Amino acid sequence: MQHQVILSIGSNQGDKLAAIEQCIEVLHMQVGTVVKVSRLYETPSWGFESDAFYNCVVLMHTQKTPAKILAEILKVEKRLGRIRTAQSGYEARAIDIDIIDFDGTFVKTANLQIPHPQMENRLFVLVPLKDVKPDFAHPQSKKSIGDLIRESVDKSDCKFIGKLKSPLSKLPLEQFNYIAIEGNIGAGKTTLANKIADDFNAKSIFERFADNPFLPKFYKDQSRYAFPLEMSFLADRYQQLSDDLAQFDLFKDFIVADYHIFKSLIFAKVTLTDDEYRLYRKLFEIIYKEMPKPDLYIYLYQNTERLLANIKRRGRTYEQEIPAEYLDKINRGYLDYIKSQTDLNVLVIDVSDKDFVKSQEDYVFILEQIRNKIPQ
Repeated sequence: MQHQVILSIGSNQGDKLAAIEQCIEVLHMQVGTVVKVSRLYETPSWGFESDAFYNCVVLMHTQKTPAKILAEILKVEKRLGRIRTAQSGYEARAIDIDIIDFDGTFVKTANLQIPHPQMENRLFVLVPLKDVKPDFAHPQSKKSIGDLIRESVDKSDCKFIGKLKSPLSKLPLEQFNYIAIEGNIGAGKTTLANKIADDFNAKSIFERFADNPFLPKFYKDQSRYAFPLEMSFLADRYQQLSDDLAQFDLFKDFIVADYHIFKSLIFAKVTLTDDEYRLYRKLFEIIYKEMPKPDLYIYLYQNTERLLANIKRRGRTYEQEIPAEYLDKINRGYLDYIKSQTDLNVLVIDVSDKDFVKSQEDYVFILEQIRNKIPQ
């Protein structure tokens, strides 16, 4: 699950605009996905005499804890020239980053308090905060952002300077109306689909694999339960995709799914006998003709060693005895299918050495690979 974090950014030294823009990019590359950026404002220095500040607020998605976010934004400040001194009180700074809100909750430790204890007294936080989250309510007082601005003791001038670009504006993934993300067992397709859908405000379709009653039985006795398992999956995928896609406009909505119905044929070829597969394929082809095809088909490739480690880590009891040979066959089945496709826009991404859950840079790398497939 991703957390929604609001950060305030300020600068009053050097090229302030460049510092703010660079800070947003570094946060996006290293800390979390910057999904919204406020407009840029100029305000007088607050609490001390110095040059005016440029300020903005960003809304970020991340799976990191507040303590981890604090540690990482301190590194970002240092990288961008912030020099912290032993001097007490406020001082000029090349860049300043504060955590304003974390999931609308209250956090207090020896080093951190969220929401920021001074936010109600700072128009340079409240005004840009309204840009990115107009429905914001203070976690403790429950006051709306409008009330917070009206009642603030800070009456300084918060001057609009201009607009700032969000990093996601360079990634217009919504040009793909329908993206299907595929991968072997444990490759992370559902996690990636969920992150993209969340970050880009897309409609999502997730496979209901956990509800299949034949799956635990199949892993104990494959020869007996392979055919009912694959038929059950096919029927469920067809019904779910038909129902879910019918709710969306394939010409207007941006849809992200964590599977494509063709995976049914790939798994069936591995698990079924020749006679069973021939019968299955006849039924599949009837269904497949009716299904909408994705604008982009993404295959997350992971080597078998990494897949086994992921499967062990997520701890589903019925998956723990999956043999490496089975995963090898599934990988080959996907790659053979991809080679045979002439009318499908396919992107294969090798994520064997990537961790797009823990590493923001790895996630941004994947987004860049997808961006490269956007029609020019």
